[in-house]
Amino acid sequence: MNSLTNKNVLLGVSGSIAAYKSPDIVRRLQDLGAEVRVVLTAGGAEFVSERSLQAVSKNKVNNNLWDKEAELSMGHIELAKWADAIVIAPASANTIAKLCHGKADDLLTTLILATTAKVLIAPAMNQQMYGSMATQDNLKILESRGMVIAKPEFGVQACGDIGEGRLAEPTSIAAQTANLFQNTQLSGKNVMITLGATIEAIDPVRFISNHSSGKMGMALATACVEAGATVNLVIGAISVAVESRAESVFVTNADEMLKAVNANISKQDIFISCAAVADYRPASIAKNKIKKDRETLSIDLVKNPDILSNVCQLKDKPICIGFAAETENLLENAQNKLKNKGCDAIILNDVSNAKIGLKSDRNEVFFITKKVCEKIEINSKIIIAQKLVIKISETLI
Repeated sequence: MNSLTNKNVLLGVSGSIAAYKSPDIVRRLQDLGAEVRVVLTAGGAEFVSERSLQAVSKNKVNNNLWDKEAELSMGHIELAKWADAIVIAPASANTIAKLCHGKADDLLTTLILATTAKVLIAPAMNQQMYGSMATQDNLKILESRGMVIAKPEFGVQACGDIGEGRLAEPTSIAAQTANLFQNTQLSGKNVMITLGATIEAIDPVRFISNHSSGKMGMALATACVEAGATVNLVIGAISVAVESRAESVFVTNADEMLKAVNANISKQDIFISCAAVADYRPASIAKNKIKKDRETLSIDLVKNPDILSNVCQLKDKPICIGFAAETENLLENAQNKLKNKGCDAIILNDVSNAKIGLKSDRNEVFFITKKVCEKIEINSKIIIAQKLVIKISETLI
């Protein structure tokens, strides 16, 4: 079964007797690794309690479009940005109709209009209502907009009727949610990603490094795995969980990272240089801890190898993509890096902005090639990574 690790899933519960199954849906989504929040409509609250959903999800249940406690009183926008996927289960005939016609009269329907997340609709209703021409037409319209329909099951219904309209099983809904993140854009491709910070020793205690967390590189690893690639990671110092579906090599300094890259680069179709490699290292490493016995201290530095440039200069080089973490003259510096290193694309981000800096969970980037310069607006690094994979597959492969 596919994974929902590191995914944020918003579960919308609307007015259907099948709403009693929603706590189990939360559990099944969590089993696959998702962080789950719940939006409960007024109709849904007639069949399942807010308290039970809060206890299972371990998050506040959202039910008010005008919640004064929500950030800037615009909680629907925050939730819309937070979600990687929105699952409406059960989806009543009324909710489906409102979504089809773009109504926004409650929190759930407003979220759908405000989100760029993937949407899964799991209908649940009387068999006659489900089979009606209006409902079937509405479902076709939602499908045409890119929403995925979790087809209901055939069986005995709460009203005593027998037919199609029973809510799909919670395990099936969770599995279909995970399938939303599966694609074949990089199927059969080998991708190597460097990530994290390198550490250059000064003495046995001190070192030169930077603030890289590895979050963007690991998000790219997950996105590439989910796009069908075989992923090899060369990892420096990080503060994020490792993508278990990738092959990983751990290194400390720039020389070790270069050796690890060279050892497997000939097998790669794509190389993404996301690591924050120290540009310089001490010319020599003190054998013992340097004592604080003087007012000033000078350390001679020498250049580290340029890993991206080395790979770009290979005779049979893979597609090469670099990162430009800049603080000024952003586009100019990124364009110069693209030209000087000879890579196929540069991903530019402004690390001077704390909201999208090295340690942040969010980012905003420019995807730059010789012919393209496209901005990817601020979002979670997971979403940014997914959009970058689309750009790479459409532009470079």
